[in-house]
Amino acid sequence: MADDYYSLLGISKTASADEIKKAYRKLALKYHPDKTAGDKALEDKFKKLSEAYAVLSDPEKRNQYDTYGSADFQQRFSQEDIFRNFDMGDILKEFGFGGGRGGSRGGFSGMGGNPFFQNMGGQRSRQQAPAKGKDLEYELPLTLDELINGTKKTITISQGGIAKAVEVTIPKGLTQGKKIRLAGKGEASPNGGPAGNLYIKSSPIAPENITIEGNDISLIREVRLSQALLGDKIQVTTPAGKIISLTLPLGTNHKAKMRLTGHGIPDMKGNGCGDLFVVINIPMPKKLDKKQKDLIKELEKTGL
Repeated sequence: MADDYYSLLGISKTASADEIKKAYRKLALKYHPDKTAGDKALEDKFKKLSEAYAVLSDPEKRNQYDTYGSADFQQRFSQEDIFRNFDMGDILKEFGFGGGRGGSRGGFSGMGGNPFFQNMGGQRSRQQAPAKGKDLEYELPLTLDELINGTKKTITISQGGIAKAVEVTIPKGLTQGKKIRLAGKGEASPNGGPAGNLYIKSSPIAPENITIEGNDISLIREVRLSQALLGDKIQVTTPAGKIISLTLPLGTNHKAKMRLTGHGIPDMKGNGCGDLFVVINIPMPKKLDKKQKDLIKELEKTGL
């Protein structure tokens, strides 16, 4: 069974970056090889803790972990992916260990900037690893319904000149500017190394009279002039298909924005939803019949 990184560090899934760092520091002080007298099981524990911290302290890696879940994440990402750009030496120095000094037991403090080591004794391979293939980016059009509910898409990629169909699980909330990573689905390595990664980028498609801004949605709702002047209750159908009764206050202005909290697009990390804004449109009539003209003239006499 795949380890749950949050459970390993004893933190909640909503923990802040500072809380993650404090939790790791406390456990690193307890399980660092300098403290465990060569106990192999505890060294393995330290390595697992470091793996959890390497993922959860990196916003992009944490986002991928939260998106795919523990088991799927560890299938998609190698140890080298997990520890890339993670400088264990600097982190341990900050926590009070002698990163890089020869006296440290077990080799953890002397393993430099990359803790992706081949053995627990800390001896890193001196053989140059084959170059990794280039990362690719794929822009995927997504409807508002797909942004709200998530979906599965099959795309075609080319690796080494061979076309391959890849099924992509799109999580809820993959809004403009957000990406998901498919490890090993980028360009093939030119010399036998690992393939690059494929990044799926969202390109939202908004229906007519609807705009999408991050996780918020704005839709235009037409009302009659009399409804705006006198106030009324109107029915609004949210993009998720829910019907909500909305009260128009007396004297509602043209282009007034009315917020329906939590009826926008879900957050990709599961932290609630954006909001739905109903933008009131009061169209002015192009023609008036005789009765309407007479009534308007009577209103004019009242000073309205």
